[in-house]
Amino acid sequence: MAIDINLIENDPQKPKHVRKPDWLRVSLPMGDDYERVKAKVNTLALNTVCKEAACPNLAECWGAGTATIMILGDTCTRGCRFCNVKTGNPKGVVDWMEPVRVADAVRDMGWKYLVLTAVDRDDLADGGALIFANTVRAIHERVPGSKVEILSGDYRGDTTALDIVMDAKPDVFAHNLETVRRLTPSVRDKRATYDQSLAVLAHAKRRAPERYTKTSLMLGLGESEAEIEQAMDDARAVGVDIFTMGQYLQPTKKHLPVVEFVTPERFERLGALARTKGFHQVVSSPLSRSSYHAEQAFPA
Repeated sequence: MAIDINLIENDPQKPKHVRKPDWLRVSLPMGDDYERVKAKVNTLALNTVCKEAACPNLAECWGAGTATIMILGDTCTRGCRFCNVKTGNPKGVVDWMEPVRVADAVRDMGWKYLVLTAVDRDDLADGGALIFANTVRAIHERVPGSKVEILSGDYRGDTTALDIVMDAKPDVFAHNLETVRRLTPSVRDKRATYDQSLAVLAHAKRRAPERYTKTSLMLGLGESEAEIEQAMDDARAVGVDIFTMGQYLQPTKKHLPVVEFVTPERFERLGALARTKGFHQVVSSPLSRSSYHAEQAFPA
């Protein structure tokens, strides 16, 4: 059974009869492994970006026994126009035992590769950097040999906060550009600028040149191919190793409409272009997300 995960496209320029492409249809989440991950996440009071951001790969990833854990609560202090995560003010509330719960989940589920992300916490002096660092350390301590990829915010460009995170030695530091330079002001929260994101990625690479850095673009918001290629070049210029691209899907009527459904063939062509830039890994397809197939950056 399949469902259309692009809920409602609110584009007045498109005829009402236009159907979403078949390549954007995915299976309903089901199966023993999926139910096992769901039960564990609920038992340990964990948030996953899989559910909060309405990821189209939830069925595949949870069915394979993996998940992207979202720490620091379910309320983000920013209001990006593409994101389905709740926006508000957490008022400085932090659960200092969360790193232990996350590490216990990784151990109990037998995960060897975890993607760890978080809501933006501009209400905290360090943007949540210490919780991020404590969680990475707890996972490495409880699950020796595991790898941890963090999908981080920008900490308002605060390099001291970034150093706290990098000192915990995540195996991959990811921070997403999300879109091309021209569209950034209309797509992302005003506190998240294109150049600030590049500076964050550059600092992470300088701080730990031996570790991978990673970024991602959503396509289908009206960007040109020249702008996409420029984003690739900008990412490589600051040492980014892993580059991913996926289709933007409008979560609700309140979010930005889809301008274009990019075909799988075009994603494949753009992926081939990215590979000529010298990235260690490129993931490019309509349903790709930043953490999709993340473990494949490392040899088995």
